[in-house]
Amino acid sequence: MRPSETVTISLPPELAAEVDRLAAEEHRTRSELLREAFRQYAAGRRRWLSIFAYGEHAAKAAGLTDEEAVAAAIKRHRNRGPQEE
Repeated sequence: MRPSETVTISLPPELAAEVDRLAAEEHRTRSELLREAFRQYAAGRRRWLSIFAYGEHAAKAAGLTDEEAVAAAIKRHRNRGPQEE
C-alpha cells in the first residue's frame, strides 16, 4: 500500500491563490498546508462534538429535558450576580 493517497479537490481561483501564498510564506507545499488545515479542522470538530456530548450529558443529569429548559437555565445562570457565583 502507498504511504499516502492522492485526493483531488477544486478551489475557486482566489482560494487557490491564498493557498499558494500561505504555502510559500510558510515554506510548505500545497499538500503540507492542506493536510495541516484538515488536521486542525478534524481536531476542532472532534473537540466540539465532545463539548456538545458533555453538554447533553450535563443537561440530562440536571433534568433539563428540552432546549427551552436549557435556555432558561442558561438565562438564570447569566442573570446571577457575582455574589451568587
